[in-house]
Amino acid sequence: MNKKLTLSLNEEVIEKAKIYAENTGNSLSGLVEDYFEKLISPAPIPDSSDRLLAISGKIKLPKDFDADQARRKAVEVKHLK
Repeated sequence: MNKKLTLSLNEEVIEKAKIYAENTGNSLSGLVEDYFEKLISPAPIPDSSDRLLAISGKIKLPKDFDADQARRKAVEVKHLK
């Protein structure tokens, strides 16, 4: 069940947050709720798969994407070439 919450924030922050929310297809309420959820959720130690899952809603990865293989390749490119 949703319940109304009143917040007092800097006007400039609100305007920037509105733009961010619109650009990401979210609402301000959704952004605040997501942030609160992250604050109260236990934070496991992320591995490469967890980090990719965290952004998986933002980007579209192929179903056969191998995170470990991609990480190894990126390290090779960075350090061996």
